[in-house]
Amino acid sequence: MTQVADPHTDDIAVQTVAVDLGPRSYDILIGRDLVPDAGARIAQVLPGARVAVVTDETVAGHHLSALQDSLETAGIGFVSILLPPGEASKRFDVFETVCDRVLEARLERGDAILALGGGVVGDLAGFVAASVRRGMPFVQMPTSLLAQVDSSVGGKTGINVRHGKNLIGAFHQPVLVLADTAVLDTLSPREFRAGYAEVVKYGLLGDAPFFAWLEANHQAVFAGGAEREEAIAASCRAKARVVAADEFEAGERALLNLGHTFGHALEAIVAYDGARLVHGEGVAIGMRLAFDFSRTLGLCGEDDCARVAAHLAAVGLPTHIGDIPGQMPPADTFLDIMAQDKKVSRGALTFVLVRGIGEAYVERGVDPVRLHGFLTDELTRGA
Repeated sequence: MTQVADPHTDDIAVQTVAVDLGPRSYDILIGRDLVPDAGARIAQVLPGARVAVVTDETVAGHHLSALQDSLETAGIGFVSILLPPGEASKRFDVFETVCDRVLEARLERGDAILALGGGVVGDLAGFVAASVRRGMPFVQMPTSLLAQVDSSVGGKTGINVRHGKNLIGAFHQPVLVLADTAVLDTLSPREFRAGYAEVVKYGLLGDAPFFAWLEANHQAVFAGGAEREEAIAASCRAKARVVAADEFEAGERALLNLGHTFGHALEAIVAYDGARLVHGEGVAIGMRLAFDFSRTLGLCGEDDCARVAAHLAAVGLPTHIGDIPGQMPPADTFLDIMAQDKKVSRGALTFVLVRGIGEAYVERGVDPVRLHGFLTDELTRGA
């Protein structure tokens, strides 16, 4: 990571994290007030391109006008496409509607799709960019903490279906990521906490000193300022390294799914009802489950499990299945959903397990009987 003077402002420093993918490399820019200057930056990367701005109604109320002004100032033609907020927008009929709008606007292959929003908008808009005219340039402008540290980086796009989360999609890298940390000031406390779960993930999977730093500095991260931007930059650096080494998740990149196999199953079980559970909360519960499941397998010590649970609870994140409102199905249902997980290979359950904090690894042959027993115990405890 380098820190450079912002060429479009007088005194604001912007941190730049490079994602090294050869001819498809791109930069993640991290700093305050990048939305008002987005047009000039996009024009540098995609001179002459028009853009389709995909956003949701909530984000549009906060940030769309400033972005549109920036595009107009830079001489960039655009069309804006607004979606209902929430995970329910990641479905086939919404994907089809957005594709239709892009084609109706007569955007060409060299024009761009711009995602202004959180992970839902980024995943859906990225899949549109990967699909329309067999691929269009894609710009990410993540407006949630979760999207800034995770989903906007690395090129994973997709939608949900009844079989599970993100099972239809494509790898399609952005050409630019603009992470404006000022927009995080508009997030609800719940949304910010949910995004923080993904920040914690980077410490737990491979950077024990970063997790210790979060234990000491989480209050400052939540309050804003330099610690928040450093946490975002550290997370982006970690993800950029993994993506550069394993773009298509053939090996090391699967580590980024720590907690996600459990978490995605929980999201599917509540039918992506954000009132009951949002993605980052599912990841928080999933990471605690991954540590405790690893402990039951004799891989991880009790002290590390306790530290993880304590830190997640300290910031107000759920850590147990019983923290989710409403009834839960039996363990058999969880295993049925997990059998559809993208990491399943030749029918074998694949999990990210841990030998301790910062020591995650991919286990490609999890015993379903042991997993069933573990989940049954968890469900009994939460009943």
